[in-house]
Amino acid sequence: MYAIIKNGGRQFKVEVATKLMIDYRPEEPGTIIEFSDVLAIGNGNEVKLGQPTLDNAKVVAEVISDAKGPKLTIAKFRRRKNSKRKTGHRQIYTLVKINEIVG
Repeated sequence: MYAIIKNGGRQFKVEVATKLMIDYRPEEPGTIIEFSDVLAIGNGNEVKLGQPTLDNAKVVAEVISDAKGPKLTIAKFRRRKNSKRKTGHRQIYTLVKINEIVG
């Protein structure tokens, strides 16, 4: 059984026991999160599609920890001006484990 959920402007295909990195939420590890924006649920050859979301469908997940994404390097260079700048950024994510798909 799988579900397609929407979170943070992105869509994810999830199954039970899948680990997923979503946008940062200030939650403690062990907290239960429910995703109510379920776009589709599939079980074998049977697929339920929402218009745009399914009613009474949710995905239950547990927060595992916070995680950092890859380091991105931002370099700005202006030719013939002796102007250079180099900075970096590392996004923080929340790592969750899918426990249950209800629908």
